[in-house]
Amino acid sequence: MDIRINYEEKGTGDTLILLHGNGGSLRSLKRQAEYFADKYRVIALDTRGHGKSPRGDRPFTIKQFAEDLHEFMLEKSIKKASLLGFSDGGNIALTFALKYQEMIDKLIICGANLLPEGIVPRELAVRKKAYSLWNRLAPQSRRTQLLKLIVREPDISPGELNKIKVPVLVAAGTRDMIRKEHTRLIHDSIPCSRIAFIEGSHLIPMTKAKAFNKIVEDFLVTT
Repeated sequence: MDIRINYEEKGTGDTLILLHGNGGSLRSLKRQAEYFADKYRVIALDTRGHGKSPRGDRPFTIKQFAEDLHEFMLEKSIKKASLLGFSDGGNIALTFALKYQEMIDKLIICGANLLPEGIVPRELAVRKKAYSLWNRLAPQSRRTQLLKLIVREPDISPGELNKIKVPVLVAAGTRDMIRKEHTRLIHDSIPCSRIAFIEGSHLIPMTKAKAFNKIVEDFLVTT
């Protein structure tokens, strides 16, 4: 790997890897790390160019972030883990699953999308406008690259998801920036999946951590 991914690890047991969202860091999912460390070996990562992980020279894309996760797991001799991905972290987890699902035990995605159009139109329009402005003013800036991830990625066909055979929990907030019908499409496209809508916004792992953690725990225990 061209960079050293920053991470924090706590707990023992089966491995659970936490993947934060766009512009965040491993601290974003600290309430999940603290909660699940009682029963699992929890590893929270800083995605490339986020938190304390360097940007490096490779592409700043969801596919590259998935490759970074693969290389990280190989470096740490992690043969199989459950993944919990929030927002872009969920997009990374889905992209990873399409190529390396033999390395996944169970998969939890929250507020994920397959295409930019999965975002509520008014929310996507605001980000497209911001991206257009930043791309003119500072095309190489971190802000521009982060916005590009939202307005240009990911690019996953619903038909691809039927390849995923591991158990999957598809979660979202009732007032999420991801369209409800898009979240349902993801669920309907994955054979072994459950769906859960939790009262709240896109940020339910942070703002509704107790309810979110309970649903995730039930999924991990019963599948």
